[in-house]
Amino acid sequence: MQRIRFTIIFVWVAMAVVAQNVARTYYLSDTTRYSEVSGYGYDVLPTPGKQNTKPFYYSLKVPDGNYLVTLKIGHKKKAGITTVRAESRRLFVRRLATKKGEFVTESFIVNKRTPFITENESVKIKAREKATFTWDDKITFEFNGENPLCESIRIEAAPATVPTVFLYGNSTVTDQDREPWASWGQMIPAFFNDKVAFANYAESGESANSFIAAGRMKKALSQMKAGDYVFIEFGHNDMKQTGPGKGAWYSFMTNLKTLVDEARAKGATPVLVTPTQRRRFENGRNQNTHGEYPDAMRWLANKENIPLIDLNEMTRILYDALGEERSKKAFVHYPANTFPGQKQELADNTHFSTYGAYQVAQCVINGMLQVTPELTKYLKPGFCFHPAQPDSPDTFVWELSPLTDKNKPDGD
Repeated sequence: MQRIRFTIIFVWVAMAVVAQNVARTYYLSDTTRYSEVSGYGYDVLPTPGKQNTKPFYYSLKVPDGNYLVTLKIGHKKKAGITTVRAESRRLFVRRLATKKGEFVTESFIVNKRTPFITENESVKIKAREKATFTWDDKITFEFNGENPLCESIRIEAAPATVPTVFLYGNSTVTDQDREPWASWGQMIPAFFNDKVAFANYAESGESANSFIAAGRMKKALSQMKAGDYVFIEFGHNDMKQTGPGKGAWYSFMTNLKTLVDEARAKGATPVLVTPTQRRRFENGRNQNTHGEYPDAMRWLANKENIPLIDLNEMTRILYDALGEERSKKAFVHYPANTFPGQKQELADNTHFSTYGAYQVAQCVINGMLQVTPELTKYLKPGFCFHPAQPDSPDTFVWELSPLTDKNKPDGD
């Protein structure tokens, strides 16, 4: 048994060494279907034909790590508009228009992981996560848009010096894998160039203590290096915990301190992010529903000299700017039968729509400009946003992914 186990580990390590040092280009004119044998190919949906105008998926089997991906987008005979997402709807390219005969090169870094930590330890992922692209052994790309086009995918190990921004949090941060749910964590990569990686370890329903207990922090630490960053947003689910030792100034503070100290021990920079506000209006103003939890994070940030992004305050400004009725556009509010199998109205005042997630991601970047300006040098040109002047929901365009889920994410 020990010999078999050693052999499996040796093969996995050997595969990782090969994959980390060899760049390869995949041409999408090759109609190979993904399998464990091929290790690459079209996946999830049927292979697109020559006249295809619908979304399609393409997967590549690789070990854990950061990968520099270079896409050649366009077609010699067709015009198109292409949106690219990876893993669980993590946005990288948004609505890139190309003319007939025009090709545009887009590069970005994708972080990929499995639950494996050590020979005897793995992340305790939830049953629901097993059906996503988040923890499997491949990178899955979703090509969407009005006539999505891609000629080739080049993949290689990202430079070891590239900083990684690890995201710890709950359903407001995680890569939501199905429409119509979304989070700021899956939107933020689209605003940055290929000189920084985002590794989203957040998961729906998690509090700071359950995040640690599931091994999510330990897995992140196993991939973390000096010069990385850790953005920490909790509070939604922590505030519902009751009993001895629970509360904003007790167990919550202890768990936040653990997350901060462990990141610092790896040479990474922790950043506290106060929890996004829920939508709850009174007398024309949105109300904080998180009690003392935002204040506890502010206090800890001040005491321990930790950079802090006050997302709680910025989302209040954002929702107030939209107004009581219009702010529904930032959340999952849809009439019955909007999505397949959705027989009941969706009226969720915690979880974001794609529009809302995109706005909140810009709020986070606003905070980064203040507390981690060294990261914002990797922003793509043209970023300009203020929570009091959000983008209009009427002009926001999002191509729906083919996969949907009528059930809301864990947590509230």
